[in-house]
Amino acid sequence: MEKKIGVYICKGCGIGDSLDIEALAAVANDEFSVAVCKDHEFLCSKEGVQVIKEDLAGDGVDTVVVAACSPRVMQDVFDFGPSVVLDRVNLREQVVWCQPAGEEDTQMMAEDYVRMGITKAQNMEPLEPFQPEEEMSKRVLVVGGGLAGITASTEAAKAGYEVVLVEKQTELGGWMNKVFKQAPLKHPYTDLEDVDIAERIKALEELENIKVYTGASMEKIEGAPCLYTANIKQNGNVVSEKVGSIVVTTGAKPYDAKKLTHLGFGTCANVVTNETIEELALKGTIVRPSDGRPVKSAAFILCAGSRDKNHLPYCSSTCCIESLKQAKYLRLQDKDAKVYIIYKDMRTPGHYEFFYKSMQEDEGLFLTKGEVGSVSEDENKNVVLEVNDTLLGEKIQLKVDMTVLATGMVTRAAIGEEIDLGLDLDEESAAAEKEEVPVDTIIKSNMLNLEYRQGPEAPPLHNGFPDSHFICFPYESRRTGIYYAGSVRAPLDGPSTIDDATGAALKAIQCMELTSKGMAVHPRAGDMSYPDFFMDRCTQCKRCTVECPFGAINEDEKANPLPNPTRCRRCGVCMGACPERIISFKNYSVRMIGNIIKSINVPDEWDEKPRFLILACENDAYPALDMVGITRQQISPWARVIPMRCLGGLNLIWIADSLSKGIDGILLLGCRHGDNYQCHFMKGSELAEIRLSKVAETLNRLALESDRVQLIQLQISEYPELPRIINEFSEKLDEVGPNPYKGF
Repeated sequence: MEKKIGVYICKGCGIGDSLDIEALAAVANDEFSVAVCKDHEFLCSKEGVQVIKEDLAGDGVDTVVVAACSPRVMQDVFDFGPSVVLDRVNLREQVVWCQPAGEEDTQMMAEDYVRMGITKAQNMEPLEPFQPEEEMSKRVLVVGGGLAGITASTEAAKAGYEVVLVEKQTELGGWMNKVFKQAPLKHPYTDLEDVDIAERIKALEELENIKVYTGASMEKIEGAPCLYTANIKQNGNVVSEKVGSIVVTTGAKPYDAKKLTHLGFGTCANVVTNETIEELALKGTIVRPSDGRPVKSAAFILCAGSRDKNHLPYCSSTCCIESLKQAKYLRLQDKDAKVYIIYKDMRTPGHYEFFYKSMQEDEGLFLTKGEVGSVSEDENKNVVLEVNDTLLGEKIQLKVDMTVLATGMVTRAAIGEEIDLGLDLDEESAAAEKEEVPVDTIIKSNMLNLEYRQGPEAPPLHNGFPDSHFICFPYESRRTGIYYAGSVRAPLDGPSTIDDATGAALKAIQCMELTSKGMAVHPRAGDMSYPDFFMDRCTQCKRCTVECPFGAINEDEKANPLPNPTRCRRCGVCMGACPERIISFKNYSVRMIGNIIKSINVPDEWDEKPRFLILACENDAYPALDMVGITRQQISPWARVIPMRCLGGLNLIWIADSLSKGIDGILLLGCRHGDNYQCHFMKGSELAEIRLSKVAETLNRLALESDRVQLIQLQISEYPELPRIINEFSEKLDEVGPNPYKGF
């Protein structure tokens, strides 16, 4: 059935003062013969929105095009429900606020955007949320029963959700069971406190909606958010539990001190780790391993293996405060004991600073900023340290009964057997020839044993930590519905672990609630679209399964893709990957973008009005373009912007569509990616870069300059650079001249 399109043009915020509104209406009426075209002084007002609602109810309008402000604002105002197709034309931020008022080029830009918006609306369909045949679960699976796991389970249960908690040890508590005292958490933050893990376990056990498996492990996890089946192995038996989301709190383990022989471990009898100190303190007295004599003097070497390019390059977060705490053990054990702490930097954030200051006042504690040059032992097994004192600029020598290495944290997500992701060498070579992105071929660990095409665990972000986008999406992994918290995700202390676990539990709940309504989670939270596969044309090339950043697509035995819609983040990477273009969304498709490109009015060569396309990622680039308008910076009037969900969804057919249309160039703006993968969809910008690697050769064969297509990566904070970037690209196109296909 043909759509009845209503176009509504706002005249507020300077739009009416800068543009010829009647001419914009003529584009809608004369070129597209829309059912309704109206303007309003302030379309976002109650009266303006009512005009649209009345047309939807009375005149049979079923498709709405709002030509006003950025689609990133007023989303609640212009929300008419999933049955109404809606597109937003950005006349404010990306036309009148970044172009001179009343000029011909400004008007032409606005008219093009109206054309593009109506064309987009014509190619969109009402959204129907995904609803699977099987019943959806809203139970939370928590893997790991230490402080983080206990906290996540308790908070989710207190929020009214059923929880399944799995712990591999025979009792809950994890690392906290091995700790003698904990650093102060209460005012005045100067005295050590009893470990409160027993009270936390008791509070958890009093909650009726938590099922606990101890001495258990995950045999495998199948399915997707709200559709997971967790197979739990306990006492030789396997039990299946239906769950909706997963919080992983398996913690960390100390760095292997055997690798720290240069600090005397393994070569000096009385060089131990901070873990050993906790064990000795729990037994009653801290003694020397060599002879069992109580320790009268001790040296703590901080950052033992941490912040070291040869070992752990990162700060392990808790070493400073734990060493101060253990120094207090020794001083409480023997008021005459002498304790030395050798540190690179003393890091005691928040309330820990009060404890640090109280320890500074202890006459038996000596703090030295320096680097340990050598560690040896004398004939009595005393430990002798040569220290380069950074503050004094001198070398000092210490002779102590015992030396304690404050070893760092290693996430348990990086510990285990190496597991191949499933691509054999021939497949990897074929993938490279098809311009596919090189995927991570090895993931370590066996905590979850996911039945995913792309491997049994979540890929690491850096240093083995299975994080995702650590700025915008903490707790999130690259596996939708699976959230990591505590020291498995990042080196964290106790209070930070509690906060972390609470946040992860809330994320897990949010995921289940959105998924049960057929909606996507972050960063496209609330999106009810999902990819549809036209399998009749599938060639089993595997590109969609390999390139999906989130492991949303499995395969059957014949290599046909098996999409899991509730795993999907709606990024569209699979759509860009597919050479047959069989993947599309109801409101986002290769055909839709192609038609939008074709709707742009490209002047003839002699008009001397070039046109270039900007394909802008909606996560950083598009809002950065909005910021250009908000700050009233001016950009080239030749640009026409099309927002993309992710630059990884780029299909090279759009380059061909643009050039055959006579458009002079294409500027691709995507999220900046690098070691920390700050692309919101992880691999998007990287994928676009790889796909474009062959474009230059193609353009040269067609006698088109490769400079006509450029990719720029940026963060939203770099928006002040955008006018220069865009204007320089425009100048480059002037140099290379008009597209020779213009007019054909």
